[in-house]
Amino acid sequence: MLVSTLDAEAKKFIRDLGSERVWRTEVKRSGEADCLPPSPCFSSASFHFVMDLWSKTVLGINAHVALILFSLYGAVKAEVCHSPLVSNLPPSSFRSSSQLSGSHGPGFAKLNRREGAGGWSPLSSDRYQWLEVDLGGRTRITAVATQGRYGSSDWQTAYLLMFSDAGHNWKQYRQEGSIGAFAGNSNADSVVQHKLQHQVIARYVRLIPLNWNPNGRIGLRLETYGCPYNSDVLSFNGQSSLIYRLTPRPRQMSSDSISLKFKTLKNSGILLHAEGQNGHSLTLELEKGKLQLLIRKGKSLSPDSRYLVTLGSLLDDQHWHHVAVEHHSNHLKLTVDKSTEWVHISATFAHWDHDQMILGAEQGFSYTSFYGCLENPLYNGLNLVDLAKQKDQRVTVKGNVTFSCSEPVFVAMTFTGPQSFLRLPRIDQSSLGISVGLQFRTWNKAGLLLTFELPNREGRVWLYLSKARAHLQIHKSGRAPLELNAGSALNDGQWHSVDLISGGGRLTITVDGDEGASAHASPSFLITTGGHIFFGGCPAEENSQECLNPFKAFQGCMRLLTVDNQPVDLIKVQQRLIGNYSHLQIDMCGIIDRCSPSHCEHGGSCSQSWSTFHCNCSGTGYSGATCHSSIYEQSCEAYKHKGNISGYYYIDVDSSGPIKPQLLYCNMTEDNTWMVIHHNNTDLTRVQPSPEVNTHVVHFEYASDEEQLAAIISLSEHCEQEIAYHCRKSRLLTSPEGSPLSWWVGGPGVGQMHTHWGGAPPGSQQCACSLQNNCVDSRYHCNCDADSNEWTNDSGLLTHKETLPVRSLVLGDIQRPGSESTYKVGPLRCHGDKNVWNAAFFDKETSYLHFPTLHGELSADISFLFKTTSSSGVFLENLGIKDFIRIELNSSNEVLFSFDVGNGPLEVSVKAGSPLNDNRWHRIQAERNVKEASLRLDELPAVTQEAPADGHIHLQLNSQLFIGGTASRQKGFRGCIRSLQLNGVTLDLEERAKITPGVQAGCPGHCSSYGSLCQNQGRCVERPTSFSCDCSSSAYTGPFCNKDKLEVRYRLDSSKDAEILRSKVKNLADRQLHVITISRLADVVSMQIDQNPKEDFNLTSGVEFNGIRSLVLGSVHDSEGLDPDLAQIASLGFTGCLSAVFFNSISPLKAALLHPKTNPVTVTGPLIQSICGFTSANLSHATETTHHLSGQSGSVGTGQPLVNAIRSDSALIGGVIAVVIFVTVSSLAIMARFLYRRKCTCQRQEVKTVKPEDNPELPFRSRITSQNGPTENQKEYFI
Repeated sequence: MLVSTLDAEAKKFIRDLGSERVWRTEVKRSGEADCLPPSPCFSSASFHFVMDLWSKTVLGINAHVALILFSLYGAVKAEVCHSPLVSNLPPSSFRSSSQLSGSHGPGFAKLNRREGAGGWSPLSSDRYQWLEVDLGGRTRITAVATQGRYGSSDWQTAYLLMFSDAGHNWKQYRQEGSIGAFAGNSNADSVVQHKLQHQVIARYVRLIPLNWNPNGRIGLRLETYGCPYNSDVLSFNGQSSLIYRLTPRPRQMSSDSISLKFKTLKNSGILLHAEGQNGHSLTLELEKGKLQLLIRKGKSLSPDSRYLVTLGSLLDDQHWHHVAVEHHSNHLKLTVDKSTEWVHISATFAHWDHDQMILGAEQGFSYTSFYGCLENPLYNGLNLVDLAKQKDQRVTVKGNVTFSCSEPVFVAMTFTGPQSFLRLPRIDQSSLGISVGLQFRTWNKAGLLLTFELPNREGRVWLYLSKARAHLQIHKSGRAPLELNAGSALNDGQWHSVDLISGGGRLTITVDGDEGASAHASPSFLITTGGHIFFGGCPAEENSQECLNPFKAFQGCMRLLTVDNQPVDLIKVQQRLIGNYSHLQIDMCGIIDRCSPSHCEHGGSCSQSWSTFHCNCSGTGYSGATCHSSIYEQSCEAYKHKGNISGYYYIDVDSSGPIKPQLLYCNMTEDNTWMVIHHNNTDLTRVQPSPEVNTHVVHFEYASDEEQLAAIISLSEHCEQEIAYHCRKSRLLTSPEGSPLSWWVGGPGVGQMHTHWGGAPPGSQQCACSLQNNCVDSRYHCNCDADSNEWTNDSGLLTHKETLPVRSLVLGDIQRPGSESTYKVGPLRCHGDKNVWNAAFFDKETSYLHFPTLHGELSADISFLFKTTSSSGVFLENLGIKDFIRIELNSSNEVLFSFDVGNGPLEVSVKAGSPLNDNRWHRIQAERNVKEASLRLDELPAVTQEAPADGHIHLQLNSQLFIGGTASRQKGFRGCIRSLQLNGVTLDLEERAKITPGVQAGCPGHCSSYGSLCQNQGRCVERPTSFSCDCSSSAYTGPFCNKDKLEVRYRLDSSKDAEILRSKVKNLADRQLHVITISRLADVVSMQIDQNPKEDFNLTSGVEFNGIRSLVLGSVHDSEGLDPDLAQIASLGFTGCLSAVFFNSISPLKAALLHPKTNPVTVTGPLIQSICGFTSANLSHATETTHHLSGQSGSVGTGQPLVNAIRSDSALIGGVIAVVIFVTVSSLAIMARFLYRRKCTCQRQEVKTVKPEDNPELPFRSRITSQNGPTENQKEYFI
């Protein structure tokens, strides 16, 4: 018999058998194993064996035996620590708050026993009764079971479970960190057992009934289950320590482990400090009740020489807490109780070489010494307490260290809610003053600490918290109120003391015993009381005049109460021998830290009150009760289809996932929507050889993080990156020997080396010209490999996503005489969001898709789009044993989100104002977290539903996730579901639909939903995925035919993209004549439209405007050299009026009209002279002033690329200048298509080109003059 599933211990055991280890494991009766290193401990094993493996012949047999043994071990493992603990205890081990009679005593409260009255019943049935069991020693407790009293109508229906080591300072057991109540019984005889989610180690168990049979009273029999627990304990008094010296000194370790348990009442102190001779140290320290792990290299205090991790909270509660540190190379794991944090540490801290470890702290140590107890401190599996007991020479004990744990008795009480109060009498009635002191801890900023009446009811005193400060307010008849305040930040969960002292004509309140946090007054009247003092709040009785509380009730813990300098015995208060109270939990502090661990995600800051927590999501880029949902879109495509235009946007590629949003540029001017990710050098850059090296290496750092880069590339349908090499006598890829001279590194992670160039397939060691059969030398696969004396280049696009992005570039042929080269690696550009249009069509109510189980125990978000003609149907469902989650179309105008995490079903619904079965796309966003559930439909406000306070929080599912249907195949959905995302991860509906009957991949018909985005007579065009707007019939352009702003584009550096200057003046396509003036001086461009204020812009890409070949008005047929956006606009041409067009001193429109067939003017299509401009009384001239250029880099006619052009102040239009820039000026004319489109019976003019270099006799150099009326140069001409 072989068992296929083995736990990690079993698998390791078998591996070690195969390596011929000799094992010896002796198991104690307690279930704890003493192990001889390097043997592992099996704490719940129940067998004893000794194996000596002498030959490989028997290894196979032993391995099979081990499998059988461990299969038995796995089967009984869970049952080993499940023995009854109560049934054999003597009656003296039982105590209770009270008993109805001798036969109803606590000693009869054993499970299934009938002695006495058949169980325990208290004298009165209320929530202050309890039954306690002493197990005789610290015990591992794994389960509890209850019954009612035999043969009666007495049983409890809910109860609290408490544990303690010493019979005081009780700790409440909480399920899932917050749920305190256990379900009890429904009759007197059935047994209800609860297995504890996490085992408890304690000596005393106390059960407090919360509810009981309304037709009976409290009646109880119980049993607890578990096994004995043994431990080694050390006690430190704040002046003592234990030193362990590692001799001989160990070599540097890349893996270490430290573990221990501790308990203390002090909120600060050193638990452990380890150090080596090189100054490398590790410290475990309590700081304000939180555990800090500090790793330091040397004595420096600089941030680079230390690493700090903080975990846990409220660790000074005098209960045991577990700490473990595991170090593996550059990874560190810190565990405090049930919280774990993994951190990545730098190589500086990767190797530890500690030669000394101190528990507690030595005298003179610079930090606070530890006061409390440590249990089972282990260093790499070695028990340091065992070594100390054995007087091992490596261990030195300093001061008073004992091998037991003595605890001071501080009895605390918990004020659980608004009805909580404690009333105490005066101790010394004869005193001429009063003194009251207490310690408290709370998360609330406000709450009453104490109040009392002045004698003869002449006034009242209140000591309370407000804005986390202590305030004293005294009202006395006929006198002005007296107010004092002291302290600050008193709601931090730490213990704080406050003392009120009145006497001798002086009044003082002191916070935390610090005179600096005191306030004083000298009232003219006596402040004392002859009545009662109320703590925390007032009784609920309406006729109670003795206690009035105009403030909030206190919620928190109090201890060490003193009245008239006498301590208050709270155990006597609990027994109602002193004072009176209500809704108090005495002998325990029930404070919990709801921010540790924090449920706030994505860096949201957590704050809390006694009963809840709040997440501040400001600046995180996320929203919701726990900062779970991203406020940004996942792609540029998603932004575009919300009606946005090109620009910079925050992109969150994984939505609610761990990758942070980053600012990226979205180019939405084409049919494809591009995401552009820049790096640190996208310019055309000259190679500057260094005499010391034979290669030129360039590394590229991208604006996006590594995780985001990988996600963008994976998300996109297509990615590309331009790569170019301009060369003269500099070969690119192939040397005469055939080995690659240059290469680039790209791809995920550190990337891989690639020897192909842009436009060629991976692994080909070729350039684009080889595939196009147009290389300058057919013997070579790249232009540059021809080794020509003339400038040439190899450029193209890298389009294989698995090779992107380009991370570095290595150029090898740069040192030969005469070699010159430049290179360019453009930004990474990606388009197509595979998530946005991923859809499936469900054509039957019984059809569905299924996926793996949804994992969202603490938080989950679901978003998708749907369209349907049906009035109801289930979109999504996932089931657990009891838990479930479901989203459905409940009616034609209502969406319902429902789930159950163990508190009963919770529903959130949204109703639309119009039918949802209109066959248009509608968006659903649902989120569930530990605080609330929310549902949003389209753009309607989100509807939220709060989760029950202190209820179950874990969503536990185990079935498959059903999409478009349910597990029972009822109420299935008919229609389309698109872009379904769970926790930011898109489910591939299309791929699953391809193999699922009744479901079709994809879902057409987007214009019915998005057609309204096409504005100004733009026409929506369906695409297989997505849609586009046809603006040919519109006076506007842009992705949604809504762009009518004036744009001026400059591209003064051929190695960079065009710069777009956009005027703020809108609505220029209004059939009115507009006057535009544009001027440039170096890098400053000024633009003025009509009488609007002048707008100034600064260019960043260059200041030279060189080698003008042509000037075009109207549409451009030859778009070579234009960027795709400009080429698309230029091809549309202009319809409307142009008048008085000047470029410097050139009058191109006049030349075209007067000499339409004279070189260098070319006119294509009709050009009609018009007087449409006479409506303007004063026309200015659209001009650009370009200064002369000199001192260019490069020589005329060489074709050398422009690199790092020098700024100059002179240029001559029409001259032959070194640099050729294609048709940049055409934008000046093309912009006019926005100015006066569709005036009267407009005819379309396609192309008119003026070439100034061809005929210098034409009047291209007319001086610009300002005139009051239209001259020959200013007549309006209609195109």
